[in-house]
Amino acid sequence: MKKGFVAVLIILAIVVLVSPAIVGRLAEETMSENIEWAVRESGEVSMSTESFSRGWFSSEGRHRFELQDGDLLLAAESLLGPLQAGELPVLIVDTKIDHGLIPVSSMSRERGSLAPGLGSAISRVSIELPDGEIIEIPGTIYSEIGLVGELRSTYELESGSSADGNTTATWSATNISIKTDPRTGEAAFDGNVGSLSIGGAAETMSLDQLTFEGQQQPTKFGLAVGEVAVELTGLSVTEGGIKIGGIETMSVNARSELDGSDFNAVAAASSVIHSVPQVGDVAIDLVFNMEGADAAALGRVQHALENAGSSPDPMASFYAMEQDVMQLFASGFAFNFERLDITLPSGTVAARMLFDFGEEDPATFDWTTLLLSTEASIDLSIPDEVVQLLVQTEPNIAMAIGGGYLVKRGDVYELEAELKKGLLTINGAPIPIPLGAVR
Repeated sequence: MKKGFVAVLIILAIVVLVSPAIVGRLAEETMSENIEWAVRESGEVSMSTESFSRGWFSSEGRHRFELQDGDLLLAAESLLGPLQAGELPVLIVDTKIDHGLIPVSSMSRERGSLAPGLGSAISRVSIELPDGEIIEIPGTIYSEIGLVGELRSTYELESGSSADGNTTATWSATNISIKTDPRTGEAAFDGNVGSLSIGGAAETMSLDQLTFEGQQQPTKFGLAVGEVAVELTGLSVTEGGIKIGGIETMSVNARSELDGSDFNAVAAASSVIHSVPQVGDVAIDLVFNMEGADAAALGRVQHALENAGSSPDPMASFYAMEQDVMQLFASGFAFNFERLDITLPSGTVAARMLFDFGEEDPATFDWTTLLLSTEASIDLSIPDEVVQLLVQTEPNIAMAIGGGYLVKRGDVYELEAELKKGLLTINGAPIPIPLGAVR
């Protein structure tokens, strides 16, 4: 009994005193793997390690994250104009990792825990402005590294406020969690962003609440599948106390999955947008689905589209993906907007668009055979008041009415189009398609 007790004490001593040095190395590598995985998945952020100091029981490091070519940079340039390196803020993350199968050193800090794992970490975030000024971001990121390398991180922000000159920011409690596994690429996330207000007497941006949750996993076809749900309320911009725009509500629910080598997806979204210039308040409601798409071809097309944005010759990228696009259509799939309603102050524009691309032999497929094998229908309804407004700004609308493409029925104009076996009909009238010109 005594020997057994001594053996247990020795094992505990090894776990507590020796494992931090061994596990510390694993924890550092695991943390780096997760960060590198996240950077690879985004494809638009570069990461560099500014410093890393490894100790026996704990290690500390600083990582820098910078925006590179991609959609986010394009969006920033659309607002700010062309940007050069060094003209955007840099995100800085300072992290302390407590090692050990039993991370005893974590007990000296907030949220410390003796839960077994490769380690636990605490991170704080700041922003470095182009002029070198560093601004600390409120809130803390708590992370736990599991025994097999999965990383669970939670960003927590308590209610508070901050003032800088004429600008004041106030916020309520926020909690965002994410779990990643670099071995499988799987990720799960959820968050609740509380009310937020930033601005001064002249202009203020505010948010009532944002919640989201979802999960995704990669596939061998280069596509990620999973589901996501987002709910946003009360995003607005005011000038002099008058609301000049924003989103009253927005809801998005989407799910995608593989059925063998086929990719299926469904999404529903709705939003109410305030004060659209020259229009007023606008509500959008849509339901979309895709079924039976060739996952391999779709993955290659998606990859090519992502690269096209940073290519010096985007058209060359589009030409390069033509064979993959043809393979996608030759394999056949359905692509539908079951509902697409846009509600304006003058009425609701309602549309329903269904496309069913039949399967064809890839060896003989061309765009003519696509037209012959496609079954499609479009139903469109536009309120008379909206049509009259459009006629004033777009003369082609009047031509569409005169040509019978838009037919007035009651207080709305309608279009009913159908394509089947190469025959196109609009409002019951056949429309010739020059198939010989489509190659």
